[in-house]
Amino acid sequence: MSGGWEDIGDAAVAVLRTARARSKAELAREVAAAWRAGTLAFAFTTQPPIRPARPDQPVLLLPGAMPKRRKGGTDANRRALLHAVAHIELNAIDLAFDIVARFGAQMPRSFTDDWIQVGDDEARHFTMLGSRLKAVDSFYGDLPAHDGLWQSAQDTSADLAARLAIVPMVLEARGLDVTPRMVDQFRGAGDSASAEVLQTIYEEEVAHVAAGTRWFKYLAKKQSRDAEVWFQELVREYFNGQLRKPFNKPARSKAGMPVSFYEPLAEMLEGN
Repeated sequence: MSGGWEDIGDAAVAVLRTARARSKAELAREVAAAWRAGTLAFAFTTQPPIRPARPDQPVLLLPGAMPKRRKGGTDANRRALLHAVAHIELNAIDLAFDIVARFGAQMPRSFTDDWIQVGDDEARHFTMLGSRLKAVDSFYGDLPAHDGLWQSAQDTSADLAARLAIVPMVLEARGLDVTPRMVDQFRGAGDSASAEVLQTIYEEEVAHVAAGTRWFKYLAKKQSRDAEVWFQELVREYFNGQLRKPFNKPARSKAGMPVSFYEPLAEMLEGN
């Protein structure tokens, strides 16, 4: 037993129940280190909460109620971008530990290995972004944020295939499409430190999307289903938004998602 936790499921729930953002990130890294050290049993004795604990700030709004960012590469816009990415990374910590606590018992041990690594990466990303926010006279919680990511988690809380299809294969894959442009924006503004943080996040997110895609294909093979067709069915059922072009096809292909997975689906959604 490590850190007072009974097993990896119990430790994952401890991360979910931690409200303070920096403490959540620190605990996530501690749990990941304990798992890699072999001091946590591969067992799941604690039920995850419906919602993770969160700090009082930022104020969470519906996606449609978020204030619109003005166009242009202003300092305020760049602070807002860093804050938005930090919020995504904090959600991503909870998403990784929730998938372990909620679904780890029904999957091979290597599934837990993958998502604990993802959670560790996301915690490190959040910490790096916190440092960049401080450097530009801001902090996490300084601006409102939306709750769309966790709504997707709740919508897929009873279906692992749906969770994998929507969170890593749609929402995180979207990050592969948009982050290179953000990197260029920060570099163009002379903020090479923030650009390097975003570049690191981008490169490591490829592996996270790959993990989601790999485990989705595992479930499809186990159930003798066509992975592409099943993915498209689940996205139409569980995802309320649009799959926006242009896609970063090289990064998506590197993550195991060929064009045939998502382009026909984007065209179908556009036609509705």
